[in-house]
Amino acid sequence: MNTELPQAITDFAAVAVKRLTRLGGPQAALRAETDNSVRDAAGAALRELGTFELDVRSGPDDVLAAAVLCQAAGATALPYPLVEELLALADADGARLTLVNPDAPRIDHGDLPGGWVAADLDGNRYQPHPGSRTAAKLGPFLVPATLRVAQGPQKTVSAADVNLHLVLGSWRILGAAQRALDIVTEHVQARVQFGKPLADFQAVRFAVADAAVAVRGLHELAKYTLCRPESAAVQVLSADALVLRLKAAETARQMLRTAHQLLGALGFCDESDVSVLDRHTQPLIRLPLGPEGLALRLIPEVRSGHLETLFSGRISA
Repeated sequence: MNTELPQAITDFAAVAVKRLTRLGGPQAALRAETDNSVRDAAGAALRELGTFELDVRSGPDDVLAAAVLCQAAGATALPYPLVEELLALADADGARLTLVNPDAPRIDHGDLPGGWVAADLDGNRYQPHPGSRTAAKLGPFLVPATLRVAQGPQKTVSAADVNLHLVLGSWRILGAAQRALDIVTEHVQARVQFGKPLADFQAVRFAVADAAVAVRGLHELAKYTLCRPESAAVQVLSADALVLRLKAAETARQMLRTAHQLLGALGFCDESDVSVLDRHTQPLIRLPLGPEGLALRLIPEVRSGHLETLFSGRISA
């Protein structure tokens, strides 16, 4: 089975990576924590790529282009709410759409100018009022928010938008995990310990191999989920989106843990791109729910048969 993306999408991905890398990658994201002009430059770069002309709700080509763009944004730790802007709502004057946990609402890059609409995983719609940025190291652009339940005819966000938000966010996590894997692979090949490269030690090889298999599996699952036929039942698509986000969060945890272990103290210094990637990817790993919360939401989908597996049809309710 050929799971390669179309050539046009692959070419667009290469252009996107090259353009976003020119911004400075994770080190530019580090500067953005104290210099808002970096985020302005990130938004300008996305406009140059035609990002906001993509209609991710219209058809497969634009969705694929958006996915590989999110992948590139994750790999470069792009300091900009890309997914939220791709899913901006026309019925709210182009306000960005963010997914939140109503029990502890926080918005990544919520301090940027412009309107916001918030939704939980059930599609309930809220009018958020973002606060000020904190000095948190994990998720440096997160801001706390207060939520007001939306009034009027638009009280919900469609399940399709919620699912697409989860899927595109997973592609961004995928990009960060792939970049972390590249950094670790280069490090263990170049770092000499006890007279030979770290890559020559069996334990190191096993750790990198396990992480590489997990990241490759996430990539294949991300492509599969994105290419699901639109004719599938909405419950099935929702279950697929939850599974992908769960897999993305778990894989990122594993990959980043392995990266920190193999880089040692260097992995916790912001001079290392792994440290910046980790800190800036935490909001996607933890919000709107972390892996544990996502797994709990999947339990009813398994019982109802909406979650398709190799054993579908054999699990009794």
